[in-house]
Amino acid sequence: VPTVTLTFCGCCGPLRPRYKRLVDNIFPEDPKDGLSKSDMEKLTFYAVSAPEKLDRIGAYLAERLSRDVVRHRYGYVVIAMEALDQLLMACHSQSIKPFVESFLHMVAKLLESREPDLQVLGTNSFVKFANIEEDTPSYHRRYDFFVSQFSAMCHSTHEDPEIRTRIRVAGIKGLQGVVRKTVNDELQAIIWEPQHMDKLIPSMLFNMQDSEDMDRVGHPSTPSVAGQDGEENPAALAESCFRELLGRAAYGNMNNAVRPVLVHLDNHHLWDPNEFAVSCFRIIMYSIQAQHSHHVIQQVLNHLDTNNKNTPRVRAGIVQVLLETVAIAAKGSVGPTVLEVFNTLLKHLRMSVDFELGETSRRNSGTSVSSGRGKESEERIVQNAIIQTIGFFGGNLPDYQRAEVMMFIMGKVPVYGTPCHTLDTGTKRIQTMLLSSLIMVTSGFKAKSMAAALPPPFLDPLFSISLMEDSELRQLVLEILHNIIDRHDNRAKLRGIRIIPNVAALKIKREKISKQDVAFMKKHGQQLYRHIYLGCKEEDNVHKNFELLFTTLAVLTIELANEEVVIDLIRLSIALQDMALTNEENMPMFIRCGIMALVAAYLNFLSQMIANPPFCQHVSKVIELRNMDAPYLLPEHIFRDKCPLPESLDKEDKLLYFQTSDMAECLAGPGYNAERLSIPYVPQVTGTIDRITLYEDRLTRRKSFVDTISIQVDIMSNSLPDKSQLAEEITFETLKKAIDTTGLEEQEREKRRQVMEKFQKAPFEEIAAHCESKANMLHDRLAQIFELTIRPPPSPSGVVSISAGHTQYQSVPVYEMKFPDLCVY
Repeated sequence: VPTVTLTFCGCCGPLRPRYKRLVDNIFPEDPKDGLSKSDMEKLTFYAVSAPEKLDRIGAYLAERLSRDVVRHRYGYVVIAMEALDQLLMACHSQSIKPFVESFLHMVAKLLESREPDLQVLGTNSFVKFANIEEDTPSYHRRYDFFVSQFSAMCHSTHEDPEIRTRIRVAGIKGLQGVVRKTVNDELQAIIWEPQHMDKLIPSMLFNMQDSEDMDRVGHPSTPSVAGQDGEENPAALAESCFRELLGRAAYGNMNNAVRPVLVHLDNHHLWDPNEFAVSCFRIIMYSIQAQHSHHVIQQVLNHLDTNNKNTPRVRAGIVQVLLETVAIAAKGSVGPTVLEVFNTLLKHLRMSVDFELGETSRRNSGTSVSSGRGKESEERIVQNAIIQTIGFFGGNLPDYQRAEVMMFIMGKVPVYGTPCHTLDTGTKRIQTMLLSSLIMVTSGFKAKSMAAALPPPFLDPLFSISLMEDSELRQLVLEILHNIIDRHDNRAKLRGIRIIPNVAALKIKREKISKQDVAFMKKHGQQLYRHIYLGCKEEDNVHKNFELLFTTLAVLTIELANEEVVIDLIRLSIALQDMALTNEENMPMFIRCGIMALVAAYLNFLSQMIANPPFCQHVSKVIELRNMDAPYLLPEHIFRDKCPLPESLDKEDKLLYFQTSDMAECLAGPGYNAERLSIPYVPQVTGTIDRITLYEDRLTRRKSFVDTISIQVDIMSNSLPDKSQLAEEITFETLKKAIDTTGLEEQEREKRRQVMEKFQKAPFEEIAAHCESKANMLHDRLAQIFELTIRPPPSPSGVVSISAGHTQYQSVPVYEMKFPDLCVY
């Protein structure tokens, strides 16, 4: 009987689907042999020929890969991922969408494993996938898991440094792949939402923070693209990814991109020291589009507000970061945040001063001397950083915006409200800080006309500060004036008060004075002269004050002096000389000699500027005599340390002083109205007696708040017409006289001067009696007015009257009461 051998196929190879047989064939018996290239080509050809089978191929590969991962057969895992990568690169069609889902599922499996090699393998596959440009966007695909997993890999804390670096680099590359895959896809705008940015941004910053070469990070000319060695450098790769992300940020996504940076710097205490914070914001400002700069500035400002009660060094670090952002954005678009930047900075400047004064007061009360001093010095760091930021930002603004900023800052300076002698330390400190800010903003300011640069709302409060009893404040005011008036940068050549032997050698730059500036000097010249005059006689003036006053006079001569202004400046100089000689103010001898030296230095400069030989000879002669007989009247001697001072100034030795008659003779001729030199200069109060003028007039030597009130009351009472004038018959001659105002201004000015002189020189008892009589008269008049106007209306219940100490009620019938017309109907 023949033996029959039966073969049972069952569901073996010949009956399996073709795609499964093709997939199985790519896996060799020994995984070390790697992917079978010939079988892989067959699988690829099959997938391209029958794209509808791609989803099944992907599912089957995913099934095999999951089984191999569980069984730790990592060689076959590598082969499966290599096959997936080749299929992805070869197949571009609509049918790839389901295959991508299987692919991402397998990548997720690898990332979830604890094996670093598998994590790196999955990341590399995802990066290859991210570089593929799909024909149509995906409506349902999300990358939330990958953002979380790659971010966790960026924070790897593996014990082995090399493995830790590999995992971190893989995580950064994965995030970079997510960014490239999503930021250009409008359907994936969800990547910019806070929950994703809060993972992406800190992961990059965490790795950038470990960079050893902080100088390279953030430099605009260093693109920080990871090269051969840089591929394994997490810091360089993280910076490259960070720049790429910011460069792709749209207008509406800037806030979500910057906020996590600030939070990261807070959480890791990177504001003090702030080198890394500065580097981060340099990267941000150079990576984003220029029109988005104001978003970053706004975010930093808001963060500064949030940390307004933090330590001084943290606030200083934030302000310095703001300075860096402003420095980069100032030349470009800063948006509508210009005044907001200054408003926020000035607010924090005020708060810093308040904190400093609070620490000072607590230190004076006897608690924690050493810590109080340290806190105070740290607050100074904050204040200096704020001033530097204000100055840098203002200095880079166009002139029209800078003028607005100057007005804005001046509006914040406390000027009004209290007499100067009652200003507290905090107010003075605020004034000093704000004026220092103004110096920074006005530096390099080139105004086309003085009227635009020094409008009355700016000039009046500035001059009010110039007459306060603090030499430092007056110095700051003069420096601000120099910045604005000196449009040709001549101050450096005039530095230091001295007798300049040859002014022509300085090569002073000047232009012909414009009509607008001539009009400005006619309107405000007397105001300028008055404040120079009053500023010279302050008892706390030091060498620097006289230097700045000399520079002020010299700059006025260069920029704004025509023939009329030259005469006015000479009159002012002679008035200063007479004031020092007569000494009605009881000034110290140093101040008197300093004024004489100032006049000598200025007239020497002026005589050479106007190129008048006789005038130059007269000035030189006086200076030579002073060199021999009275060197203390020259700047080179009086401002020298330990210069011997005379007991008195000899008024009779007229050769030591500049004579009005000699100068008038020198200037006689065409061009100058030398006759005006014979009219003594008297400081004039320009405009009405307003609160600014009253505020300044307090600085006369008889300081009394009563003076100010009395002057105001006296002027008001003198300006009121009496009854006889009111009853005067109005005729044609009366109207003609009323229209003709010639001489009225001079009379009013003289009357005002007499009133002021009366209250300055009269004894205190006489002033007090005069004020008391005025106050009593005012009180009586007010009482009469109140009695007539504030009477209780009649009431049917009766009117209260007091007689012989007893209260009586007098009833008034309703029909006898008189009601207003509006109450009767």
